Amino acid sequence: MVKQRDQDDFPYEIKDVEPELAAKLMVHYTGELTGFVRVGPKGYFFPHKYKSCAASYYNLPVRADDVFVNTYPRSGTTWAQELIWLLKNNCDFETALEVPLNIRFPFLDFSMIIHPELAKQMYEENKGDEEKLRIVELSNLPGAEKVSAMPSPRFIKSHIPLSLLPPTLVDQAKVVYVARDPRDVVVSVYHLCKMHRIHGAPDSFKEFWNWFIKDQQHYCPLFEHVKEAWNLRHHPNMFFIFYEELYENLPLTIQRMSSFLGTKECTPEQIERLCDHLSFEKFKNNKAVNHSLLSKINFINGKHPFIRKGKMGGWRDYFDSEMIEQAEHWFADNLTDTDLVYPSMKTTT
Repeated sequence: MVKQRDQDDFPYEIKDVEPELAAKLMVHYTGELTGFVRVGPKGYFFPHKYKSCAASYYNLPVRADDVFVNTYPRSGTTWAQELIWLLKNNCDFETALEVPLNIRFPFLDFSMIIHPELAKQMYEENKGDEEKLRIVELSNLPGAEKVSAMPSPRFIKSHIPLSLLPPTLVDQAKVVYVARDPRDVVVSVYHLCKMHRIHGAPDSFKEFWNWFIKDQQHYCPLFEHVKEAWNLRHHPNMFFIFYEELYENLPLTIQRMSSFLGTKECTPEQIERLCDHLSFEKFKNNKAVNHSLLSKINFINGKHPFIRKGKMGGWRDYFDSEMIEQAEHWFADNLTDTDLVYPSMKTTT
């Protein structure tokens, strides 16, 4: 039996980001109105509200039949969530198409991203509409409280790095970690931030890029985030996979994931239907995975779809020669102490 930790037990120092830098970032990161923090020896970057959530994430009681999807944002999280849920629920496509993914597979740290003033706006803008207010309440419910009330087996999504989640997580539960070419990640995160009122981003992608590589974006530093999971990739409860593997050989990934999760082996017909259901065109038009609930309360800019392009190497459409050189140094500086090699690095520099 695992001893429960005191809710005030959090082992890392949380420091406020310098007021001058915070003020500069908040001009464009319009979803944050107080400031930012850096956490622990790796300096993970979070909105100010993380201070009040840190202990609840770190001390979350873990159940043996939990399945966590842990990623840096925009690394293939939603794709992995949908596949896992379907494999663990006997390929129940009907429910998957009807019930939003964020109900079936909730996002542990989502409420942390919503500034209290934005939460007030949510309630004010949607008052008088019971359905919309339920969405507002669900969005603002503290993540630890939300998942603690869930029946088992639980499916939980988080972008919090593993070192800031329960220290027994990988020993007690199944964890799927998806990593993606960081250059594609930063492009996708940029569009996500432009889409969400709770985020915000500068108009210039290059400006956003220069903040990102200085770890001035939620959940950064990206490479440290990935390396924490990479170092646990041989643990029997860890399934580490690259987005590019999902993209290039989905049928094989389905079989590997099914084996890891201990589910019944899929029939050829089920694999074919899973591949069709998870195909980009079907996924892009699937309201159950496209943040449809946030759209209902007008907290998403419809000009920036949640499922955007999903391709590999899309960063080339955004990077100029200076950024390509910066990226090469960024990779070199952060991968010297690890044997982590991204699939895209095997063919390009």
